[in-house]
Amino acid sequence: MERLSSDERRLIEHIDGAAMLPSVERWVAVNSGTRNLRGLATMAGLLADAFAILPGELTLVDPAPVDAVEPDGRVRAIEHGRHLLLRVRPQAACRMLFTGHMDTVYGVDHPFQEARYSEPAVLNGPGAADMKGGLAVLLAALGAIERGGPPADFGYDVVVNSDEETGSFASATLIEAHAAGKVAAFTYEPALPDGTLAGARGGTGNFSLTVTGRSAHAGRNPEEGRNAVVAAADLALRLAAEGGPGLAVNPARVDGGGPNNVVPDHAVLRVNFRPKAAADIARADAAIDRIIAGVAEARDVTISRHGSFNRPPKPIDPQAAKLFALVQATGSDLSIPIAWAATGGVCDGNNIAAQGVAVIDTMGVRGGAIHSPDEYMIVDSLAERAALSAVAISRIARKGGL
Repeated sequence: MERLSSDERRLIEHIDGAAMLPSVERWVAVNSGTRNLRGLATMAGLLADAFAILPGELTLVDPAPVDAVEPDGRVRAIEHGRHLLLRVRPQAACRMLFTGHMDTVYGVDHPFQEARYSEPAVLNGPGAADMKGGLAVLLAALGAIERGGPPADFGYDVVVNSDEETGSFASATLIEAHAAGKVAAFTYEPALPDGTLAGARGGTGNFSLTVTGRSAHAGRNPEEGRNAVVAAADLALRLAAEGGPGLAVNPARVDGGGPNNVVPDHAVLRVNFRPKAAADIARADAAIDRIIAGVAEARDVTISRHGSFNRPPKPIDPQAAKLFALVQATGSDLSIPIAWAATGGVCDGNNIAAQGVAVIDTMGVRGGAIHSPDEYMIVDSLAERAALSAVAISRIARKGGL
């Protein structure tokens, strides 16, 4: 660590991994699956208490309205938890954005509810890596920055949303609004077990295509029916054929059908798209409309489209490359090797990058097996990653940007 300044050395002295761990254990014990509103309210309260050690104005923000298509084709509103927003020195000339999420993929009835130590320094628990450990890293890093005395012209916003795991539909506008004008951003998704960060990311889009046909007796007059399930299958096959190197297409589910002796008049096709570039989104969007029109005409059914490409691709542009270089150099000075690799996964970093802001979105703990009962966090990475963030933030703050 010979290249650390004396101020940076003092900065990381404020970070205590042993003191961070109880917070993670307490947060992991709260089931905060995206649809568990009671658990999310508890988690939001715990985080508000924890982040209250930082200066600035802290609020819990109501979610934006979101609707979804039910299996029967009806569109209904979906409730979400509130999001945490902290604004520190909003008038500062140099400002950053830090984001995380309080929700997990584990529902209230999921069997994975409790944490345990699978090894002495490995915590296996729901959300331990993704991303309650990351929230502890963020809080410790910002706490160190504040105790170390940040420049007066440096400020930041913190957004911790309640719905990242289901696409951030209730928080995307909040994130985008607070990304505007920032010099850089960090998001605290987990790094890989060896510390590798996510680099470029593809995008994603999720759609529900509702097919309305005409029912009839399957034996007496089937020719008078218009089979919605067959039309949905036709949609699935035609959409899947659009897949290729720049676009993965996954028809994932068909809701519909009924008794064997009735031609079904209703079906809903759920399909996911993974575009690698903006041009792939445009191509996919046009293909969806073209295929809907073709199937509707061929099958004599009506088809309605619901959904969007909610996370655009995140390439490594020149500003992002500068931010990665800064973090890599910081890691080197801390004897933490930093590498990154492209990934097909998506997160709020996609939405931040779409606002023209350089972002690294895997600044959280080292861990793995996320979204499974084997999810784990490497305990030693709490202090390690908090130090990496704190020094990197300090360098950006003192330079006034990248």
